[in-house]
Amino acid sequence: MDKILLMLQLQAGLNEATNGENWTDGITKNGKIINWRRCIYMECAEMIDSFVWKHWKNIDAQADWDNLQIEVIDVWHFIMSLAIENYSQNLKGGVEDLAINISQLNSFNKIDIQSELFAPQNDVIAKVEDIMLCTLSKDALNIEELIEDFFDLVLMSGLDLQSLYKLYVGKNILNQLRQDNGYKDGSYNKMWGAEEDNVVMKRVWEENSELKPDSLYIELTKIYHSFNK
Repeated sequence: MDKILLMLQLQAGLNEATNGENWTDGITKNGKIINWRRCIYMECAEMIDSFVWKHWKNIDAQADWDNLQIEVIDVWHFIMSLAIENYSQNLKGGVEDLAINISQLNSFNKIDIQSELFAPQNDVIAKVEDIMLCTLSKDALNIEELIEDFFDLVLMSGLDLQSLYKLYVGKNILNQLRQDNGYKDGSYNKMWGAEEDNVVMKRVWEENSELKPDSLYIELTKIYHSFNK
């Protein structure tokens, strides 16, 4: 449960810094409407593009599992945000209550076991589409069911609780760097040389397992500025 709670706390902090302290009301400090459901299904669409699903194009290409895992982390940002908002608006409690309830889900026990296996491509796509259908539904949101489906996807993507946590923390740090370097006004450059910042972050984090989050921020900042002088 500790890792879940920390991720929820980090996400709440990032949302507050980015959107203002009243972000759970569904509107930013600049008056822009927040739609976490749309964020989720749009990221899910990008996730599907990690696979060779088009029958008319690049039919012999291989699935990009590294990109899939990054997209899984992106979706997790938005699912946590939606869950925190849901708990706040429905007076179900704060992040601590949410963390406790998540840790009691059946699928949570499954992701607490190390996994490095990938499910068949079509099975993963079907699970992603289950998540999309949940967020596109006009019915009342069942946030626990959505999280259950997401944890199933975590396992099918070759991830587990530890790798989900580590990649999430890395992406959270990268998101902070983006915000600090002009992401909102469009001046931030996601391409660091020939690679996207997500790819660089994942490699640096994996190759330097002893790095602390603050040190990762410093290292990524150095790399970013080396390409954007």
